[in-house]
Amino acid sequence: MTVVRILDAGLLSTIQDLGRPGWFSIGVGVSGAADRGSLKLANRLVGNPEHAAGIETLLGGLELVAEAPVLLAVTGADAPITVDGVAQARASVLALRTGQRLKLGMATAGLRVYVAVRGGIAVDPVLGSRSRDTLAGLGPEPLTEGARLSVGPTENCPWPNVEVAPVPPIDSGLVTVRVLLGPRDDWFTDPQSLFTGRWQMTDRADRVGVRLARVGDGAPLTRINDKELPTEGVPLGAIQVQPSGEPVVFLADHPITGGYPVVGTVVTADVDLLAQLRPGQQLRFRPATT
Repeated sequence: MTVVRILDAGLLSTIQDLGRPGWFSIGVGVSGAADRGSLKLANRLVGNPEHAAGIETLLGGLELVAEAPVLLAVTGADAPITVDGVAQARASVLALRTGQRLKLGMATAGLRVYVAVRGGIAVDPVLGSRSRDTLAGLGPEPLTEGARLSVGPTENCPWPNVEVAPVPPIDSGLVTVRVLLGPRDDWFTDPQSLFTGRWQMTDRADRVGVRLARVGDGAPLTRINDKELPTEGVPLGAIQVQPSGEPVVFLADHPITGGYPVVGTVVTADVDLLAQLRPGQQLRFRPATT
């Protein structure tokens, strides 16, 4: 049964769950929500399993109408939320009656907003996941105006036991990200320079990764030699250094192999922070304690 209809898809709205692990052997990455924590929270608020499929939208602008009574939750970037023009709290349980409209304004902080629907978005899975992989072109197509979405069964979903989840505000200032050096830190004259000074997110960013530029006079990441590195596997959060010395941090839709040296890897718990960075925002890397 159709539950919601998309009136405005915003800048880029895709269906995402927690991805499709286990397919590296055939060249397919995990993909899934860029900010996994926000999707998990939205699902918990409406009583879904954490891995249920929801909507990931860039900056906001999404508008939908309920074609049947439905329970929603909105998390992630700090976008204004209204139901029929009435302001609603972020990370709250929203019960829409048939014909009511949910609208997201443009986020004032953060980059990606998540909308969970009780029962989970029901689209055909590809290799066990309903996620859209923008690099591989797998999964459901991005949402467009007029798209109608159905949900899965709700009989086994527990009823929400909270109305609003206490969530900290999205950090729009300097963000600190923890890194484990390696495996190719020995390819650089001074890999510790990654931890000095600040870096800035450029406008070259998407679900594949974010390119960073040095802020101020910090030392560049200089390679010891110009040898070619045999192609090797790269994980989520890998910091791959381009010939220019600019690091690229891989996000959800990253390639599973690469030929540039990886100086370090962002710890899993901090990848969500990178998924919410906006162009021009600054960050600093710090060594992760083992």
